[in-house]
Amino acid sequence: MSGETAPPLARATLNRAAHRRTDPDWLAEAWERARVLVLDSADDGRALVRGEAAPPELVLIGSGELPAVPRSVPMFLGVEPDGVPVFAVDSPLPELPDTRRANLREVGHLLVDRDAGLFTTALALLNWHVRHGYSSVTGHRTQVDEAGWSRIDPGGERVWPHTDPAMIVLIHDGVDGPDGRCLLGNNATWARSPGQRRYSCLAGYVEPGESAEAAVLREVREEVGVGVGEIRYAGSQSWPFPGSLMLGFLARADADQPIRVDPAEIAHARWFTRREIGAALAGEPVTVDGGDRLVLPPPSSIALFLVHRWLDGHC
Repeated sequence: MSGETAPPLARATLNRAAHRRTDPDWLAEAWERARVLVLDSADDGRALVRGEAAPPELVLIGSGELPAVPRSVPMFLGVEPDGVPVFAVDSPLPELPDTRRANLREVGHLLVDRDAGLFTTALALLNWHVRHGYSSVTGHRTQVDEAGWSRIDPGGERVWPHTDPAMIVLIHDGVDGPDGRCLLGNNATWARSPGQRRYSCLAGYVEPGESAEAAVLREVREEVGVGVGEIRYAGSQSWPFPGSLMLGFLARADADQPIRVDPAEIAHARWFTRREIGAALAGEPVTVDGGDRLVLPPPSSIALFLVHRWLDGHC
């Protein structure tokens, strides 16, 4: 049993205090007493963590302890329960004893709620800034405004951070017990590791004018040629690689339907029993096509959360 009630990156405790983003006097004073999360955009958005055992601790420093001039202006994340403001900056990471570099994929599921929320929010905001240096309306260079929560061009054209909605679905056959099955796919664009092959839930972006449920029907039909029903929403989380909001679903399908993959999207897809998925999660070898060993989605993903929901019978 997983015991998970929310996706791993859907946890946060920080008061975002959005009304402070347009108060320059308060922000200037807050910066002097702030805790600062340093992210390095040149190193996959890594931050410093401390502690080898779970949960590792996200390392924040004082604003006067930055080792170099940041690449970004301070981005205001919010206020902690003890009243201390928190900012994030893009900068080379400081050299601190007993710390290590880590990216969100590696440690997001291990962090406590407070740290998971801080890291996810800061990385999502940073990745948006990195990719939106110019106005899509005027083509002019933009600069950061509102404490990191907007960008503005010389003519006053303003843009705000956005996330791209995407659906992800765990397809199952509705059968209880160890012989119940789920349908997972190996994406055609994923890098191959010798002797291993990763299978995950099917996913895709929600198109303009489309509901998330309609996207589930369309994407599953396009990728594996299977019709689904009984679509149930299971939860959502940010996936800031670079900037998606993953909307998670469970859906039922007749396992006797033929699988017809779109080779541009899916290299291979097949049904797995609960017995096989449970064995793989326990570290036991499960063989897939070509003799490769089954690898499941990473722990910080909503995909593995959905797998656990199905495995535990929440469908």
